[in-house]
Amino acid sequence: MSLRSRLSISLAAGALLAAAAAVPAVANDDWDGERGDWGNHQQHENPRLYRGVVTASTLNLRSAPNRGSQIIRTAHRGEVVSIFCKTPGQTVGGNPLWYLLTDGTWAWGAARYIDNIGAAPRWC
Repeated sequence: MSLRSRLSISLAAGALLAAAAAVPAVANDDWDGERGDWGNHQQHENPRLYRGVVTASTLNLRSAPNRGSQIIRTAHRGEVVSIFCKTPGQTVGGNPLWYLLTDGTWAWGAARYIDNIGAAPRWC
């Protein structure tokens, strides 16, 4: 991958981080203080995030959507992750998509090893 491509990806990721920082937390107003529980209501979820489950025994989450970038952290089989968006990157196991995850650290995970829970993530 050329330096220009890496720079473009890094700039796009930076713009996404800035945009995500502006996304307000979703308040949950279903708490019943008198009963001390959530009642019969489900918690509200942030509609701008998607969810997936890790299928690899150990998945390296990276600083850019390619296998040569820095490993930020790892995720393990069965872990549910929050997905902000998807983008094309280095093909892994025949799948060129990568997901930008928002689980405390912003990192890229190969979509080949993350199964969607519900709707597929939007494009970055």
